[in-house]
Amino acid sequence: MAARHSTDERPVAALPDVDVRPDATDDVLSEIRALRDRLPDVKGLVVATVDGLLVAHDSTGLEVDTVAAMSAAQLGLGRQIARAVSNGDFLENVTRTTHGYVAVFAVGQNALLTVVAGSDLNLGRLHYEARPVAERVTALLASAARS
Repeated sequence: MAARHSTDERPVAALPDVDVRPDATDDVLSEIRALRDRLPDVKGLVVATVDGLLVAHDSTGLEVDTVAAMSAAQLGLGRQIARAVSNGDFLENVTRTTHGYVAVFAVGQNALLTVVAGSDLNLGRLHYEARPVAERVTALLASAARS
């Protein structure tokens, strides 16, 4: 597995059966950093596999491995609920907390994007900005898998 870097320079996990190129991870980091720049109330962003393994992050003060694992659990539950009500595929989930929001977006079938933000976050803007990022990250990871 190729070592990839997050903002704290720790090696991170690859997608199942995928050796992600470092430049692909750099592209993912660029995408999530740009998203953070556009949404000033964002405290952190995490890209992880559906198994809860960290792929990349742009955050400070978050236990990113824990966020990755918990987000994968939330994604799994969201997918089960979507199936149970026969209402299509899971796309995203937003949890409102006392001090902000945690949003989990599906990134294709194998990954997820988690956005942690403060209470001043504009939810409409989050959806407007994060959905295209999730699509671009899906394409970047799929491209890395084909290489």
